[in-house]
Amino acid sequence: MMIQRILQQRTQQWLGKKKAIVIIGPRQVGKTTLIRNLTSQMGADVLWLTGDDPETRTILDNISLARLKALIGQYPIVVVDEAQRLTNAGLMLKLITDHVPDAQLFVTGSSSLDIASQTKESLTGRKFEFNLFPVSFVEMCHHHGFLTERSLIENRLIYGYYPEVVINDEPRQAEKILNDLSDGVMYKDLLTLDQIKKPSLLVKLLQAIALQLGSEVSYNEVAQLIGADPLTVEKYIDLLEQSFVIFRLPSLSRNARNEIKKGRKIYFYDNGIRNAIIKNFSPLGLRNDKGALWENFLIVERMKRNAYSDYSCNSYFWRTTTQQEVDYVEDAGGRLHAFEFKWQSKKQPKIPKAFLEAYPGSETQTIDLANFESFIGLEI
Repeated sequence: MMIQRILQQRTQQWLGKKKAIVIIGPRQVGKTTLIRNLTSQMGADVLWLTGDDPETRTILDNISLARLKALIGQYPIVVVDEAQRLTNAGLMLKLITDHVPDAQLFVTGSSSLDIASQTKESLTGRKFEFNLFPVSFVEMCHHHGFLTERSLIENRLIYGYYPEVVINDEPRQAEKILNDLSDGVMYKDLLTLDQIKKPSLLVKLLQAIALQLGSEVSYNEVAQLIGADPLTVEKYIDLLEQSFVIFRLPSLSRNARNEIKKGRKIYFYDNGIRNAIIKNFSPLGLRNDKGALWENFLIVERMKRNAYSDYSCNSYFWRTTTQQEVDYVEDAGGRLHAFEFKWQSKKQPKIPKAFLEAYPGSETQTIDLANFESFIGLEI
């Protein structure tokens, strides 16, 4: 049975509005499948153009408006898949929305659409944009039931939620899939950029970040560790973030004098990819990083929940120079919500008194194995 994606339901209401439907997110998370499902329900002919196809890239390279109109012809639906691999993708998409407005345009991308564009043209005002992530805990609960998915939580912390992984119960198959992804498929677009001079350095960087999961990351320290300069490290991290491999969580700093001002933590969009990068699929009971895996899982699942429900907030962690810390903080409409994460513990962690004094009126909560479901969007 196919896993029903929450985003498919959300995007259907925006069809036929004479604007492009743009789906962005990591590679292999189901963007193409989602578009196929949407277009099949529309019951019309589809022109499918994929940036992964060299012949298609040649045809669309610097294409004129006249040739573009001839190519589209009478097709009522146009799909541009993996658009970031096309030269001048932004300009081409703008031409379609401006000059072929009756065609419903769908666009998918595994990175910022401008990452390979020379023109920096955008679809501002001409698109509805959505993020698709690896499958969520909530989607899997809807797929095969809460009790089944709840029993697999330790498995998910190790192998993650990539679609091809969750439908393969055999660990060796899951490991093979994740190793293939982490060995280049995830960032194949990056490796074609002139900005990536040393692919081996990219791998070392990912390994260093993966081993610091849940900890504050210093560009200077990482640079020394992998034999690079801090500016290169920062540039590569920025490109990895644009390609939806990792994302940064900044530090909250407003009131207290001893708050970390420019700190950042780095998380992976999927636990399985993180574990594949460090080649560690050991069971949770044999690991010393279970707290970091739990933290990454919760923050990513919360990100999915917020994106799919249009919940707008800014996200942070909080730490002082004296090492007092709050794992995760959301600022929604000027009100702070502070969360402490704990996998399993007899002693419940507390929000530091310094935080409560600096930000009076903040809502606080500890999230653990007994109550995490509502935090990530499951109402039971």
